[in-house]
Amino acid sequence: MKTRPRVALVMGSDSDYNTLVGCIKRLEYFNIDASVRVISAHRTPAEAAEFASNAKKSGIECIIAAAGKAAHLGGVIAAHTTLPVIGIPIKSSALDGLDSLLSTVQMPSGIPVATVAIDGAENAAILAAQILALRYDYIEKKLDEFKEDMRVKVMDKDKALGEKIEKEREND
Repeated sequence: MKTRPRVALVMGSDSDYNTLVGCIKRLEYFNIDASVRVISAHRTPAEAAEFASNAKKSGIECIIAAAGKAAHLGGVIAAHTTLPVIGIPIKSSALDGLDSLLSTVQMPSGIPVATVAIDGAENAAILAAQILALRYDYIEKKLDEFKEDMRVKVMDKDKALGEKIEKEREND
């Protein structure tokens, strides 16, 4: 039996780790292995290029790249691989992450980086799961369960709110 699919989660600085814990946990929920690394587009450009160039050979099927400020990590990684790259702009500067968002999403033609919201680590994991579900049926089933769990939680909240409003009307 094939081992679980592997996603690489690379961050520009270890200070990004706390923002990415939700991503790691959500990947685990979908039974996807996460290879977690610190690789800087600016401080270790040769290592970033080497990592991306060899990721597919090492069994990685999708890369999630998180970076703040200039946030070029996703683009540098995407320039050196044909694997799907998902960028997470990190809120880490005086510009509240807008600089990171624009640096991640504004890629030139031919070098796509799918970009989630600022600090959108959990959505990056879900997007990676959706990509991998095209190949792994068990992930598709977990995604269906995940969506149904969300639906049930919202319906429960809707019911609870309706009951609360009804009680408040009765007390007026």
